[in-house]
Amino acid sequence: MTFHHHNDLRYLTFQTFADLPHGVFTRHGGVSSAPWSTLNVGGSVGDDIDHVRENRIRSFAALNRERDSLHDVWLVHGTNVIFADQPRDLSLKSPQADLLFTNNPNVTLFMRFADCVPLLFHDPKKGVIGISHAGWMGTVKGVATASIAAMKSRYGTDPRDVRAAIGPSIGPDHYEVGTDVAEHVRASFGKRAESLLEPRGAKFHLDLWSANRLQLEEAGVCSVEIAQVCTACHLEDWFSHRAEKGRTGRFGVLLSL
Repeated sequence: MTFHHHNDLRYLTFQTFADLPHGVFTRHGGVSSAPWSTLNVGGSVGDDIDHVRENRIRSFAALNRERDSLHDVWLVHGTNVIFADQPRDLSLKSPQADLLFTNNPNVTLFMRFADCVPLLFHDPKKGVIGISHAGWMGTVKGVATASIAAMKSRYGTDPRDVRAAIGPSIGPDHYEVGTDVAEHVRASFGKRAESLLEPRGAKFHLDLWSANRLQLEEAGVCSVEIAQVCTACHLEDWFSHRAEKGRTGRFGVLLSL
């Protein structure tokens, strides 16, 4: 994991994806004002849409990717998948999904986050990449498992060939959940759930990083790089929906072949 700079932008890359144009962008280098300062790429959080567009343009330029190569999705905390065979028609609304894959080098995958877990995928043998979005709801629904299944079904991927990464997201030190969420975790993970839930009084702290790593490994993935960066701990770099009580922006994750 390495931080890079492009003009005033600061973004993170994974060693696992060193041969691919990609970046997990911090909140630095944009034009948005507080509470979205400054590189907010989320268009549904109250920010000026012209600022959002400029921030997205800057993000794409940092990776030397054309803005028109974009394909994104409207996140709904589920396991629906979109296969981006071509860049998205920007005159139409984004499709609703949380899993996004392509094997087209002319497509740049783009997704927005602010505590939920970014999952990045690359199958170098089949020439496939993907980004998935896993909050607690997506995690217990098995987004990581569904992502590998989608790659196998659509592209013939062998999970042993997949390189995966878990990006900056809310860490177990900050992610307090109630008994209702804990029960969903137990229903999904069975005996393994107790290793993911740390009791703290009447609440629990949930480890989304380990939960998604477990699912990836059980799906046959051997290479998983984890950023281990908590968005709620590091507001100087990341937007955090939980730590900023909902009044914040979204940071972008871009990935292309």
